[in-house]
Amino acid sequence: MLTELRIENFAIIDQLELHFQPGLITFTGETGAGKSIILDAIAAVIGGRADPTLIRAGAERALVEASFRLPAEGQAALKEILAREELLDEPGELTLSREIRREGRSIARINGRTASLNLMRELGGYLVDIHGQSEHLSLLNVRQHIHLLDRYAACQPALDAYKAAYTRLQELRRELAKLRQTEQDAERRTDLLTYQLAEIDGAQLKPGEDAALRQERDRLANAEHLASSAQQALALLDEGSPEAQSLTDLAGQLVQLMSAISRIDSAQSPLSEQAATISDLAGDLARDLRDYLDGIEFNPRRLEQVEERLDLLHKLQRKYGGSIEAVLAFAESARQELETIAHATERIAELESKEAALLEDLSKQARALSALRKEAAKRLEAGVERELADLSMAGARFSVEFRVEIDPHGLTLENDTRVAFDALGFDRVEFLIAPNLGEGLKPLVKIASGGETSRLMLALKHVLARADYIPTLIFDEIDQGIGGRVGVVVGEKLWQLGRRHEVLCVTHLPQLAAFGDQHFSVRKQVQGGRTVTQVHRLDDAARLEELASMLGSLTEANRTAARETLTAARKRASQLNQAA
Repeated sequence: MLTELRIENFAIIDQLELHFQPGLITFTGETGAGKSIILDAIAAVIGGRADPTLIRAGAERALVEASFRLPAEGQAALKEILAREELLDEPGELTLSREIRREGRSIARINGRTASLNLMRELGGYLVDIHGQSEHLSLLNVRQHIHLLDRYAACQPALDAYKAAYTRLQELRRELAKLRQTEQDAERRTDLLTYQLAEIDGAQLKPGEDAALRQERDRLANAEHLASSAQQALALLDEGSPEAQSLTDLAGQLVQLMSAISRIDSAQSPLSEQAATISDLAGDLARDLRDYLDGIEFNPRRLEQVEERLDLLHKLQRKYGGSIEAVLAFAESARQELETIAHATERIAELESKEAALLEDLSKQARALSALRKEAAKRLEAGVERELADLSMAGARFSVEFRVEIDPHGLTLENDTRVAFDALGFDRVEFLIAPNLGEGLKPLVKIASGGETSRLMLALKHVLARADYIPTLIFDEIDQGIGGRVGVVVGEKLWQLGRRHEVLCVTHLPQLAAFGDQHFSVRKQVQGGRTVTQVHRLDDAARLEELASMLGSLTEANRTAARETLTAARKRASQLNQAA
């Protein structure tokens, strides 16, 4: 539900901060005072229209910020969206803000971070429904009608079972489609895979051999340089020259000297041992160098073979993967695909048999689901028409239209007709309305706007209260064209709706306003030569004065009538509460 609303420099609103409680919230005031501007601000912050003409004269920007407490029913969907966009902060809380700038830019923020307007609009669809002049109305979205009907019908177990079977069918059909495509391309694909496997298998690849071959190539290509360096190192170690003794001779002398020292000064025995180690290492290095020198191979033919092998490995890696391991994995995959092609015809026949059985099962489940919906639709139609009669629209008719689309590959109806289907079944559901006696039924999206629309939506929302998860409902000018008696009925229904939703209502009828759990007065004042909107939450005394002024002039008779109206509304609300 909407808990806080902050508005700056929006139309004739300078600064405004409102705090809301659950239940029915009424806004009253003179025409043009700014009541609808508040609703326009809410529409803007959930992704509605917001152009620079809404910025207060003299200001460079307008700002609207709304804080919401997320409903338990719709939290999962909202959290999924927020988590997807990495915007999930406080669990159960959400803040939307919209900044409109004079140069035409509009900045949307979700939980303080910049976001797209489409994302704000997506979230707003789960949070607020505005009924009246605004186009932000979930019931005008035909795709939502079947979901509302399903929740009203309480057919979730049947729907879940159907969806599980539908998922199995889709998985089976994906496998079938792949196999049929494989069978269609079988000959060409078999030739290609056979050639690729022969090429890879013929190379007799060994994991890691390319690294060993590169090392061997480097040795063969640099054999002369390696031999020269080894010979020079061996001469320094073991042969020496007329000008200088060899390193092994010098190490021997070092050992003798350090031994003499350690015999006299036993504390230097470790130094003697280190000298001996140096002498041993020099000897070992000389032996290893001789072995290395003997192993250096001057073999141009072998170098050519290594280069050819490395070139082959490089070509295979370029064609089938970036490493020998990847090439071998490609070969294994090719073998499995050849196996699949060889048995494709058998598998297709098996899957086609399973598909037919699944379609038959799915058809039965879809027909049962459709029957539940149609039974619930009759109750819904009767309930909405009763509500419309209470709202002084006795001639109005409401209908739930069911349609199907012919599809030769679809589900089977009782008359053996095959129809298209999806994850919700084969029903195509749309709510139709005939607002006046003698008129034909029309889609909700084509009904008239204004107070009549609001009453139609109130009737629907009242009947669908348990099925509709949108927490905040806003009704603008719902009392348009109705009198005080019907206003009492509308007030009762809005109050009842406020037990399951937060309901904001702009009204000119005191009989309706008296049912509000919170009552805000909207006034237009002139301050410093500028017109500004002021909004005040009314206590009991101020509320009586407001209701009296709505009845006419502030006379004692009107104050008495206002008191009676308020008392009657509270008494009726108490009765409704007890009846619930």
